[in-house]
Amino acid sequence: MKAKQCIKLCLAAFIFISLAGCDKVQPKSETNSLELQALAAHQVLERLAQKPLPQIKFSLVNSEQEEVIDWYQVSAQQDGLTVAANSASALTYGTYRYLKKIGAMSVSWEGSRIDIPEQFSPYSGDKTSANFKLRSYLNVCAYGYSTPWWQWQRWQQEIDWMAIHGVNNPVAMEGQEYVWQALWQEFDISDEELTRYFSGPAFTPWHRMGNVEAHRGVLPQSWINKKHQLQVRILARMRELGMDPVLPAFAGYVPKAFLAKFPQAKIYTMEPWSGFDKETYWLDPADPLFAQVAKRFLEIYNHTYGEGKYYLSDSFNEMKPPVSVDKRYEELAHYGEAIYQSIHQVVPNATWVMQGWMFGADKDFWDHQSIAAFLSKVPNEQAMVHDIGNDRYQVWQGANAFHNKQWVYGFIHNYGASNPIYGDFTFYQQQVDGLLSANNTGQLNGFGAFPEGIDNNSVVYDFMYDLAWQKDNAGEQNDVATWLNRHTAARYGKPEQLEEASLTVVQVEQKLQHAWQLIAQSVYGTKYWQSRWWQGSAGAYLLFKRPNVNLTQFVDHPGDMLTLKQGITALLAVSPYYQQSPLFLQDLVDFYRHYVTMHIDKKIQQTIKLYQQGNSSLADEQVRFITELVNGLDLLLGIQPQSLATWLDDARQYATSPDEANYFISNAKAQVTIWGGDSLKDYASKAWQGMYKDFYLPRWHLFFEQLKQHAQRKDTSEQQNSQTLEKALITWEKNWLADSVHYRQTIPQQPVVLMKSLLEMLAEQEKP
Repeated sequence: MKAKQCIKLCLAAFIFISLAGCDKVQPKSETNSLELQALAAHQVLERLAQKPLPQIKFSLVNSEQEEVIDWYQVSAQQDGLTVAANSASALTYGTYRYLKKIGAMSVSWEGSRIDIPEQFSPYSGDKTSANFKLRSYLNVCAYGYSTPWWQWQRWQQEIDWMAIHGVNNPVAMEGQEYVWQALWQEFDISDEELTRYFSGPAFTPWHRMGNVEAHRGVLPQSWINKKHQLQVRILARMRELGMDPVLPAFAGYVPKAFLAKFPQAKIYTMEPWSGFDKETYWLDPADPLFAQVAKRFLEIYNHTYGEGKYYLSDSFNEMKPPVSVDKRYEELAHYGEAIYQSIHQVVPNATWVMQGWMFGADKDFWDHQSIAAFLSKVPNEQAMVHDIGNDRYQVWQGANAFHNKQWVYGFIHNYGASNPIYGDFTFYQQQVDGLLSANNTGQLNGFGAFPEGIDNNSVVYDFMYDLAWQKDNAGEQNDVATWLNRHTAARYGKPEQLEEASLTVVQVEQKLQHAWQLIAQSVYGTKYWQSRWWQGSAGAYLLFKRPNVNLTQFVDHPGDMLTLKQGITALLAVSPYYQQSPLFLQDLVDFYRHYVTMHIDKKIQQTIKLYQQGNSSLADEQVRFITELVNGLDLLLGIQPQSLATWLDDARQYATSPDEANYFISNAKAQVTIWGGDSLKDYASKAWQGMYKDFYLPRWHLFFEQLKQHAQRKDTSEQQNSQTLEKALITWEKNWLADSVHYRQTIPQQPVVLMKSLLEMLAEQEKP
């Protein structure tokens, strides 16, 4: 082996640790902790790069002040990059931010482009601090909408993603059922009774929050055990990286069987949630059993997974608190105090975390006085509100910044892991800038993104987490346009120089930047995709909603379709120069299917009206056109990493037997379609290959055929017709769930050609 190669291999294992700023010798255990965190941070970059990175050296600096804000500093010489920081998350974030800036690294759910150089241009960066002590991440619902079938490899990828985005306060909800099982057995609930209590794998978050009980169960022991093993590894990795994960605590909900075991206990029957017909049961915190159950849950949990600093307990997530009219505020104050004490009794220094979503979603109940009462008897330093929904509600302002409790400001952005293209860069920036300059934010100590599901619109999350940090160089432009230019340069790399090209590389890059400005103007000025919950009908697009004649009243989706078309056309024009960039094609397909799906929605509305008017021949022609568009789009979507086939394959691979596989597949299919209850159908609807062609389209075909028959019979009873149509659709959905078809992902051979042909079809249809 050559000496130079040997030196490189030796350097790959070397992590430089600096204890600068300390005026005393650190205890050995503390030094070891620093070494381990720095090593773990370096390993994140090496896993992402899939090779050793001896040219990147980390200097982890210890601080004696626990509350000091995270910071990093990057410097480069020709032979390498050195990143100094006072936390592992600052190390990984600072390195990633610099590598993005020089176009060397882009990591996303859709894929990554990594081209880290062996040598660097000289650079001396400023010391850059976080704007917030905590950078939080994930919504409890993501553990149903995104993670139910994740293996360790996928979780490792996600934790690496968290690390390079500077996350240090992730919501870590896996592995609970292992603890709940042990807990309820101690309270004399049998295994058989628990099988009638737990909900299915894709619905565990809402079971944990007391919204549902036994929904699409039984939960297999193998799944419980796998999730237990996963959580051990997840928390170990998070802690290696210096993260403080948010762990679960007891919120008061008990199995129905608990009532028979403890007939003297004060247990409330809670109103059924969101269209469900089954109630759940909440143990009054005033009952001595509440503290006992809560104590044992945390004792078992901490013994199983290790003690934490932050514990989440949401007793009233979209559930109305049981309070009397004359003692409303007194009872709410008692509830808050008892929940806090139930955690404090086991972990005295712990912080009780709650989601602030309930305060906005149930604002008719949670007026200012109710919020104040609920928080009134909890120490300010040991409660924290994750105010997650600021892209829909501005709760903190009406709640007096949560009365000096700690709180984290954030956005949900994604609902149900449904994936229309949207976000609002300007809004996010203005909101964070406003927070940082405001004088009424109380104990604001964090910022975060809290998506209900992930794997889409990754550019939005890259942008959000950059807002959590100061600009990294004096005078650096921080406008959206500059940020997008750097983002695309890192994501796609340099354009190819074609032999017979009429454009130079610089001209291609300018055209790419212009295209992205059009895309940003057209779709990334929407803070909430209100179409997905129109008049109580879920589904991201009309195509995704259960068919109904009332959909003709829908006005329009947000965004500018004309500008979006211009942006797509501009991207198509430079696509030959990015043939070697999979992420360019991914983004182009995403924007394109968004545009075409909105066109399909307009055609759906026209078709319904034509059938209602008795113009069946023209309506039939529209159905044929819709069918051609949907089939073409479905084929194109084979480019996307996720599809109905991959979702179901992941569920199948989680199983330990054929029967279990069938159950998991049924659970997975139900979640992305009928969900449960009367109002949640299509809530988690997906713009996936397989969903377009094999679920949405045939459902609309059935509806159109029924509508046509009603029109031909000249049925006049609108209510009766609607009921007949609804019944037929529900029957079809149930049959689709029971169908054993094995879906396979199909990748189109010439996606750009296919896109152009569908655009030509649309243009031809739109001619007068």
